[in-house]
Amino acid sequence: MWTFTQRIFGLLQFTRLALVFTAIADSLCALLLRGGPRARPDPILAAAVALTSAGLYGFGMSLNDIIDRRRDYQLAAHRPLPSGRIGVATAHVVCILLGAAAILASAFYAGNARELGWLSFALVVWVVALIFFYDLAGKYLVAPGLLTLGLIRFFHATFPAPELPVLWHPLLLLNHVTIISTVAYAWEEKRPQLTRIHWWAVVGGLALVDATAILIVGWHRGLRLNSGLSLPASAAIWFIVAAVLIGKFAPTRRIAGQRLMLCGLLWLIVYDAAFVAVYVSWPAAGPIALLLPTAYLAVLVMRWWNHIIALSHRPQFQRPGREQ
Repeated sequence: MWTFTQRIFGLLQFTRLALVFTAIADSLCALLLRGGPRARPDPILAAAVALTSAGLYGFGMSLNDIIDRRRDYQLAAHRPLPSGRIGVATAHVVCILLGAAAILASAFYAGNARELGWLSFALVVWVVALIFFYDLAGKYLVAPGLLTLGLIRFFHATFPAPELPVLWHPLLLLNHVTIISTVAYAWEEKRPQLTRIHWWAVVGGLALVDATAILIVGWHRGLRLNSGLSLPASAAIWFIVAAVLIGKFAPTRRIAGQRLMLCGLLWLIVYDAAFVAVYVSWPAAGPIALLLPTAYLAVLVMRWWNHIIALSHRPQFQRPGREQ
């Protein structure tokens, strides 16, 4: 029973299940925004969207660990793959199944959704390509990798609604993820080191993407600013306050970076709920908001499990000259 539980929790840790709810919230928010005020999407299509998001997220996380497994043997031996809680063959099977689930679910959604179904499917394929780029090369290139993380969230939040009914939603996710990933990278002092050139590349690249998206969508059908956007904007301001407090009170910069990244990912659900409340309805925002405590509880459970694993692997000492 203990071995079986170890494997199950190892699999959940391998796929980062605790944070998959952030991806599901992003895509369900886009689906609701597509329906407009008081939208009631088809439950089957909503399930397909959620499965696509879960598959994409788990695929990206598992592919990353598979690629990094040799490095993790030296730097992060506690992870499921280097610790042996998940075999290499099993890891490959899980990764392939998650990717296939995302593709199949997105194909079902594209075939049963309204117009632009082909574009919805193409966006999912594009997200898969971005995930491959980041895991294989982007994360070693610093600035391109950090921008890619934001672009993955942007395009992931657009596939349920490729006509972009509310462009400000995926744009906020893009900027939020890119900025917190960059700051966390600097605070954790990751390698390669983040230089001034990298900072300017991230800022310039982000501004270019923002301007391009606004110009294209604005030229196509126009963009409007309304008072309702004050709610997502307020959420962004509150996160900035939280980020400052994290940086001030964390015992080390590395811990500050880790806390910022976790808090920043969970905060995506706050943005999603805010947009749904403004553009759809407050009752519809409730289920989205409930994904926040769900995700946080999952994080706590996984941390508790990691603590149990650490205790169970505590080294056994013996007196010199005695055999166990």
